[in-house]
Amino acid sequence: MNLCVDINADLGEGAGHDAELFELISSANIATGFHAGDSDTMHAAVSAAKKHGVAVGAHPSFFDRENFGRKELEVADQEVFDAVAYQLGIFQAIASAMDVQPNHVKPHGALYNMAVRDPKLADAIARATESVDPKLILFAPDKSELARAGEAYGLQITREIFADRNYLDDGWLVPRTRPDALLRDPKEAAQRVLRMLREGKVRSVEGRDIDVRGETICVHGDTPGAVEFARELRTRLEDEGVAISAPKSLR
Repeated sequence: MNLCVDINADLGEGAGHDAELFELISSANIATGFHAGDSDTMHAAVSAAKKHGVAVGAHPSFFDRENFGRKELEVADQEVFDAVAYQLGIFQAIASAMDVQPNHVKPHGALYNMAVRDPKLADAIARATESVDPKLILFAPDKSELARAGEAYGLQITREIFADRNYLDDGWLVPRTRPDALLRDPKEAAQRVLRMLREGKVRSVEGRDIDVRGETICVHGDTPGAVEFARELRTRLEDEGVAISAPKSLR
């Protein structure tokens, strides 16, 4: 089976090892200021991505630096639309000034996790993305409300799976509030990703095989051992003949 997949990481968040990760990934989700980062970090991340031939995308969040954007908040749909459009606009301007075309959008943290389940939040994100640039690819889990909303607005969807996170029986991620949220063994993670790509299955923490579909694999930049995770994953995939490449917009 000939496979081609994207490896993405959340960068520009101050984790301290962005430089090493840029050598191992094909797409960078760059913090746009609401949960982490600022204009300087966006500029630095886009510059590094350009140097390494890595595709860039905006990583918009709730305005919640105190909780790193990982606390679920009650926010009106219009506020989410405005916040996402605002962050995408800033990121587009910085990237364009450096002659770099943003490739995708991946919501961050609680905003992402809530939009996976909440059709109104998902609609606000998809609508904001389409209004800023309909050519942007939306990263979203397969069969999620976020993916459905993106498709409804004519956006191209790249289905995302997670190398460093555990899954529940319902197909969603184990909440970070639980001690078993993270998968900590890079070799186990790489083996699990290969199974997800080849068989479309992943074993949940409850011990059940669930269906998944993945075209981009996330390694969180702030996960302990993120560089080792990304290196082991990329090495194992390439050893198995899997090509690593960012998704290309068909719009």
